[in-house]
Amino acid sequence: MRLTKDKLLEMYRQMVTIRLFEETIRHYYEKGNVVGTGHPSFGEEAVAVGACSALGEEDYLISNHRAHGHLLAKGVSLRVMMAELFAKATGCTGGKGGSMHLSDFDRHVLGTNGIVGGGIAIAGGVGLAIKMRGTNQVCLCFFGDGASNRGVFHETLNLASLKKVPTIFVCCNNQYALSLPQSKGCANSDISARALAYNMPGFRVDGTDVIAVYESVKAAGDRARKGGGPSLIECVAYLLRGHSLRMDTMPGGSDYRPKGEMDDWAKNKDPIKIFKQKLVKLGYITDEIAGRIDTAVEQEISEAVDFAMKSSEPGAETLFQNIYA
Repeated sequence: MRLTKDKLLEMYRQMVTIRLFEETIRHYYEKGNVVGTGHPSFGEEAVAVGACSALGEEDYLISNHRAHGHLLAKGVSLRVMMAELFAKATGCTGGKGGSMHLSDFDRHVLGTNGIVGGGIAIAGGVGLAIKMRGTNQVCLCFFGDGASNRGVFHETLNLASLKKVPTIFVCCNNQYALSLPQSKGCANSDISARALAYNMPGFRVDGTDVIAVYESVKAAGDRARKGGGPSLIECVAYLLRGHSLRMDTMPGGSDYRPKGEMDDWAKNKDPIKIFKQKLVKLGYITDEIAGRIDTAVEQEISEAVDFAMKSSEPGAETLFQNIYA
């Protein structure tokens, strides 16, 4: 394990930040401050933090509709993200994009995509650009198990392998494509096995284990930087809330899952609880230290909410700016 105590504690803090950030936006969604909907990643924090911790600052990131955690783990400002969710002019897209259209080009986050699988081909193209420029970067692309059944997934992996581009394809398999269980949507439940058809490495890891995710992405990145081409990593996790803020806050919004399944995962496979237990065993954290981390993160989020509340709304003159036809 190449991770220092300070790095591990920072990863824990990031996971807590993602959880508390999304609990906060759920609260303000119910109050009407968060415009539109959003797709929280309760239970998937280890995937976001493990993967992004293995990237360098200059590496590129492309994500999907469930991207809050990915951007926070890549270092995007809490304030800017909160302002975007509140539809304020100080948000990353000036309050016009909302939860599913987040970006931060300064941090090499090239955007998120509300279209299922919409970022996969873009990530392949970014990988090709990196190779042509010879910049020794990688591009990581997040998508879900539902996206792995779309044609763009297969087309892109085929071309990415042919061209040996430095793209890491990370599938966060939370076992439901919206409400469709994987058993009814995938002929083979092992998505990582599809890598074999495209002559690239495929890894299936425990998506609740932040260190396992980190190590798999780090290995894929090292290989890509040496000219070894792309990799497919499947992180098996579980969504501990409804599919979206709308479904999460409506009666019966999670009834598409068997009774007791979510409670069982929350009790036994919550990634933050699992990681905290590991850090306790290592002697790196105590309840007192964890409490101080919670308090500090809560303060940062409170300041982000205050910033968003006080920010102005987009002016009418911005209505047709950055619109392409």
